Amino acid sequence: MMNDPPPASIRAGIVGLGNIGQYHTERLLDHGIELVGGMDVSADARESFGRRYGVEAYDDHEELYDETDAIIVTTPNKFHEQYTVDALDRGVHVLVEKPLAHSLESAQRIVDAEAASDAVCMVGFNNRFLNTVQIVKNRIDRGDLGEVTHVEANYIRRRGVPGRGSWFTRQAVAGGGALIDLGVHAIDLAMYVLGYPEVTEVSGVTRTEFGSRSDYAYLEMWGEDAGPEAFDVDDSASAFIRCADNRSIALEVAWATNRPAAHNFIVRGTEAAAEFDLMEGDLSVYSASSDGPNHLEDTSVKAAHNDTHADEQRAFFEAIATGQHHNESIEEAFTVQQIIHYIYRSSTEGRTVPLEK
Repeated sequence: MMNDPPPASIRAGIVGLGNIGQYHTERLLDHGIELVGGMDVSADARESFGRRYGVEAYDDHEELYDETDAIIVTTPNKFHEQYTVDALDRGVHVLVEKPLAHSLESAQRIVDAEAASDAVCMVGFNNRFLNTVQIVKNRIDRGDLGEVTHVEANYIRRRGVPGRGSWFTRQAVAGGGALIDLGVHAIDLAMYVLGYPEVTEVSGVTRTEFGSRSDYAYLEMWGEDAGPEAFDVDDSASAFIRCADNRSIALEVAWATNRPAAHNFIVRGTEAAAEFDLMEGDLSVYSASSDGPNHLEDTSVKAAHNDTHADEQRAFFEAIATGQHHNESIEEAFTVQQIIHYIYRSSTEGRTVPLEK
């Protein structure tokens, strides 16, 4: 990944001043980027942000855009389209948090706006920047794993439903539950290491088994719990994604389920396999050899911890400075949105669903 500092002459703003917005703000300041302001519909959020960072906090995003070269959008999913499209139409560069949007139709309108704009637009798939993931990707690229054919992608919490009643648990705002929240990361990483092949069909089941229960054992997630009536999304999903050339992905995601938590990805190739843990960063490589007596080889790899959001921002600002538009970021994010859309459709219809061209 790039280690050079990003250019400091860019004027940046934050749209959506909640926790993730402030998280991005801290890393933006660490890079030496000029923070000119923020925007939020909440007066309390604006007051807190302005006091903390000593900048203007607007209730109108167009006023913020007048002052900025680039924005970072961290709003609930439903509002990604409005703020991203308006920025791109004005030539303002955008880093928009995942997922691309709350629906496939909304995501398509962002894709169209990006295609018509000269501005850079990146989607916040920060886990790609994890050192461990980059080590795996480098080994794939140099052929150590042979032909990579299958990925087992697990992003599972034992008990971790967000506060029921928050925007995360409302279909109209989030566009889904665990699948669109956690699954977007798992699907992107699996597709990323596979080289983003063409997806031919998906088969999936989404479930609502815990968030809708009055006796849910609410333990450790953020947000106040408003109870089961404030929950109308999925809390787990299982899916199989078939790609061109017989490549495939087995997906398990959950906010809550009666099994141990897991954040491991197994990348299977014809010469070796790599297993990594998204949270711990541990990496193991498995292979077999007939060089000498037949034997199995297990290798452990330790990577230094890195701040993935900081590295993601560095890539964004570097793209602005160099004029690289990262079109693949939008195209790949749209593919992830398609996969999620068709997993939901497969679950509703109870059948395997081909992706429409």
